[in-house]
Amino acid sequence: MIDQKIKLFIDFDGTITREDVGESIFRNFGDRSKVDKIIEDLLSDRISAKQSWIDLCASVDKVDVNTLNEFIYKMEVDPGMYKLIQFCRDHDIQIIVLSDGFDYYIDMIFERENLTGLKYFSNHLEISSQNKLVPEFPFEDPNSRNTANCKKNHIITNSSDEDITMYIGDGNSDKDPALYCDFIFAKRSLLKYCEKERVSYFPYKTFDDVIDILAVLLKKKKLKKRHQAGLKRREAYITE
Repeated sequence: MIDQKIKLFIDFDGTITREDVGESIFRNFGDRSKVDKIIEDLLSDRISAKQSWIDLCASVDKVDVNTLNEFIYKMEVDPGMYKLIQFCRDHDIQIIVLSDGFDYYIDMIFERENLTGLKYFSNHLEISSQNKLVPEFPFEDPNSRNTANCKKNHIITNSSDEDITMYIGDGNSDKDPALYCDFIFAKRSLLKYCEKERVSYFPYKTFDDVIDILAVLLKKKKLKKRHQAGLKRREAYITE
């Protein structure tokens, strides 16, 4: 059994949840043609993640709060999340959720699933008196275009050079932060990105897969830190 401290960072939309909650909300409540164009511009790097959220919120004319809440309550989580949390507790692994989505629906889903004890960082969403969606970005970094909530900064702030850092993700906002971690669990577009950039990763479909891989890794006496992740972290320290 290894004696290194492990920090596990997990994306929310499409990772903890079965589908991307934020994207689903705007496709359901916003102007579909505008939403499609905004997401296309984001994935083509024509606009930043922050600008995409601003534009997506503007695509929703007015929202009925009760209808929105009912929609969010239907969003399912990966059932393996509970086993992953217990596994991490049993092995003294700290979980930190990093979302480029909004606290509005994260709080609602975490409360429904009795997961309110999980530490997380995200963007903030308010619903105005005129029933408009108003986004706020308390953790933005102008140098991080792919995530309005700078996940890379959270990873660096919440781990030391001695820690073993792990990342679980699936999407566009996970590409940059994953590079700062020693072990990457990837699916969907993050997996394709790792393959394209020749970044070592573990493919997974559900959290059950992640648990199986973690169980094997923890049998080692010592985990080897990823050299390129260390270089990225040192580069970040220098530029800050």
